[in-house]
Amino acid sequence: MLDSSMIDAARVRSNLERIRERVPPEVEICAAVKYVAAGDLPALAEGGIELVGENRAQALLEKQERHRDLFTWDFIGALQSRKVKDVAPNVRLIHSVASDSVLRRLEATPAPEVLIQVNVAGEEGKEGVAPADLTDFIARCPVPVGGLMTMPPFTEDPEASRPHFARLAELAAEHGLERLSMGTSQDYAVAVEEGATIVRLGSILYA
Repeated sequence: MLDSSMIDAARVRSNLERIRERVPPEVEICAAVKYVAAGDLPALAEGGIELVGENRAQALLEKQERHRDLFTWDFIGALQSRKVKDVAPNVRLIHSVASDSVLRRLEATPAPEVLIQVNVAGEEGKEGVAPADLTDFIARCPVPVGGLMTMPPFTEDPEASRPHFARLAELAAEHGLERLSMGTSQDYAVAVEEGATIVRLGSILYA
C-alpha cells in the first residue's frame, strides 16, 4: 500500500498532464489503485483522475463504500468465478474475463460489458484465452463483449511488447471489437501507437 504522503494531488495532476502529451484524448487512462489506500482516493480525483481500476473484489467494494461517486470503476485483476456476483454489478467494465467458470457465473449475474483477456504470447500458467480459442469463447459469453485485454510478458524494453499489442489489435479487428485494454506504466506509449483505447497506469501517475 502506498504511503499517504506519496499521493499528492498536484503531483498526480502534473503526471497526468505529462502523460496526456503522449496519449490522445480519445484513449482512456485507467488509474490502477490496487496499492492505493481508500483514504488516498480523493487526492486522485483532485488530481484529475476520472477512471480507476481495482484488482481485488473485496478491495473494490470497500473503496466504493467510501468513494463510489468520485470515479468510474473498472475491474482489472484476475477474476475468480465466486467473486463475479460482487464485481459485475459494481463496475463499468470487467477487463479480465478468461475462464468458462466466469462465463457460467455471468449467466446468473450479468455484467454491463466485459473484455476478454487474451494470452497473446502463449505464456504457460498465465491467465487468458488462447487466440485460437477466442472466436468460440466470445460466442459463449452471455454478456456483451466490448473488446480485448492483454498483459504481455514483463520486459524493461517497451518495444518488446509491440508485437503482442499489434496482435491483440488484429484479433479485435477480426472480431469487430472496439475496446483494447493494453499498456501499463512501462509500455503505455507503445500500446497507444498500436491502437490501445484504454491504458492501465499505476506508479507513473503517483511517483
